[in-house]
Amino acid sequence: MASAPQSLPLFYNTLEPLSSEAHAKFKMRPTEGADFLIGQHAIPVTVDEFALVQRQMPIIFTQGDDAVPLALMGLNEGVNVFIDEKGLLRDPYTYVPAYIRRYPFLLARLTPEAEELTLCFDPTSKSIGDFEEGDALFDNGQATPLVQNILEFNQNFEEAGARTAAFMNEIKELDLLMDGEVSIQPDGAEKPFIYSGFRMISEEKLTALRGDQLRKIVQSGLLPLIYAHLFSLSLMREIFTRQVQLDLMPAPQLAPTA
Repeated sequence: MASAPQSLPLFYNTLEPLSSEAHAKFKMRPTEGADFLIGQHAIPVTVDEFALVQRQMPIIFTQGDDAVPLALMGLNEGVNVFIDEKGLLRDPYTYVPAYIRRYPFLLARLTPEAEELTLCFDPTSKSIGDFEEGDALFDNGQATPLVQNILEFNQNFEEAGARTAAFMNEIKELDLLMDGEVSIQPDGAEKPFIYSGFRMISEEKLTALRGDQLRKIVQSGLLPLIYAHLFSLSLMREIFTRQVQLDLMPAPQLAPTA
């Protein structure tokens, strides 16, 4: 059996290629809550989700050359205001990013030289295994409609990831990113809570773009994505308030967001 890649993304403990031979009897079953989400405060998102995410969560960007957008489910590491201690959504109408919904599956290259992506899964997940109950993944050696739907979802996610990478390249070339910092002074606190360690789009740089540059981002559809990000930043204080209400606040200090 081919080995899975060694570097693992968020949530995944190990990866195994899905096989009709090795996993002929495997089934998918619903689980009570998502334990892997407890305490996860920042989740990768794609540009396809910006319009939905910005209604409930701040969208920020990581630091470094390979920056990616993240949805903040909490402002401090180890804090998630949308997920309770059992891994259940506190509000059933919360938007759940596609990165979360694809778990325990993902498409991966099994070797650095591989050109094709292979559907893999995390065998430590409680939702997949050789169970008595659940929905079968294979029937007489053939993938069931469930697996076909999972594969299509993951293919769509990869395509959205490519569009996200193109968006990040565009805003990087336009030099729109700046170091972000948010200071929140709650009533009665001696010191403010300062959140930094992330990147955001500079409104000053955005308004200073030349006419041809602005026309380009309008025509390419980047401008709505940029404003979705900027509008979402106002939710930082709302997330902060929810942390206070849930008694999930650390002592005032420098607290990196990402």
